Amino acid sequence: MLKSGILHPQLVHLLASTGHLDTLVIADAGLPLPLNVERVDLAWKKNEPRLLPVLKTVLKDLVVEKAYLAEEIKTKCDPSLYKEILSVLGAIPVEYVPHPELKKMTTEARGIIRTGEFIPYPSIVLVAGCAY
Repeated sequence: MLKSGILHPQLVHLLASTGHLDTLVIADAGLPLPLNVERVDLAWKKNEPRLLPVLKTVLKDLVVEKAYLAEEIKTKCDPSLYKEILSVLGAIPVEYVPHPELKKMTTEARGIIRTGEFIPYPSIVLVAGCAY
């Protein structure tokens, strides 16, 4: 039994098996999930768990060299959530793409972590970096 860190076995496996330049999606509850991509579905009710705590936890363990956000997050998402996402990403470079393009990116992802976030457009595509 683990005594700290991420306890969800499928999530630990997904993070440990993600390699350099693989993409990992942290999704809101409404993002369409492709059938052929591994998914870790954490959502169990509306807004549980929220996207930000999941993002913060993933970033503690995963080296990330770039993030993609939907262009629509700037105008159609809760402004405070958008601001907090940028704050959590910190120095990680962010590129914006139209939401339909972000949805296409999910089909090539190494895996998708679905949260219970009930706000539109905060889904994030993370590009794994290298620890050395």
